[in-house]
Amino acid sequence: MNSLQRYSYQATLVGFCLAAATGAYAQVGSINSVTIAHVFNDMPGATVTPNNSFPGSVSLGESGVTRVASGGLNRDVWYFSNNGGSSAYQFQNNDYFNASFTLTLTGSGTSGIDLEAGWLFSNPSGGFGGDLQSILIGGNGAVVQFGGPSYYPFSPAAGGYPGSGGSVANYALGQTYTMGLNYVLDPNTGNNAFEYSVNGQFATSSPGDPYFDLGAGVGAGSIGGNPLGGYLQIGNDPNNANNYGSAIFGDISITTPAPEPSTFALVSMGIVAIGGGLVSRRNRV
Repeated sequence: MNSLQRYSYQATLVGFCLAAATGAYAQVGSINSVTIAHVFNDMPGATVTPNNSFPGSVSLGESGVTRVASGGLNRDVWYFSNNGGSSAYQFQNNDYFNASFTLTLTGSGTSGIDLEAGWLFSNPSGGFGGDLQSILIGGNGAVVQFGGPSYYPFSPAAGGYPGSGGSVANYALGQTYTMGLNYVLDPNTGNNAFEYSVNGQFATSSPGDPYFDLGAGVGAGSIGGNPLGGYLQIGNDPNNANNYGSAIFGDISITTPAPEPSTFALVSMGIVAIGGGLVSRRNRV
């Protein structure tokens, strides 16, 4: 192999490796819609009123959520879709993303946990620790992330701890909060990780560290994949025939994150090592 051929080969190798590095961040670009489902139906007499204006907004609402017996929940979910809403997009291990929406929750629930809304990353296989949620609770004002690999209380009502990481005020019905959820590579460990934010305040796994790592080799996918979206959940109120709840998700965004500089640094180191080996071997021939 002459010098020109060798340099051409190495240039092709560089392009291939960089494409591989960036390609892992480019799997969610096909998302173009959402699909909506009514998944818990303990109060079948309730009136369900979804509205899909993605990406501008998606609203989920229920009224008349009541029955004589106590207990029970109704839940409505929207999931990202890449086929016009025919089915939910199934996220795989390399489907890295930065996602956010604004969320306004209203309703008549006042008993603490009977009215809530937020992110839902369904994980029925338990591959990354079970369903992941980051939510607002209308009754007691708790703002909290739980499920998946982590737990983080953003607000005082959830047991928040200002100073260790991001914190926000307790939620009051009718307020609009911005909810962020990212799935990225932790540049410090190379592991897949989640990031959570509320009103621009990031949760931290330790002081100064916003990454909540999955285990080595563990990702956001599983056999069949996992869907991501938002949900509204409202509990039964047997004493209120007009029990209702509504969640408006606005400015919905999901994008592929830019690769961390460390990713390119590792790729470059590999290219140098491979390229050097090729030159060395050719020189000995």
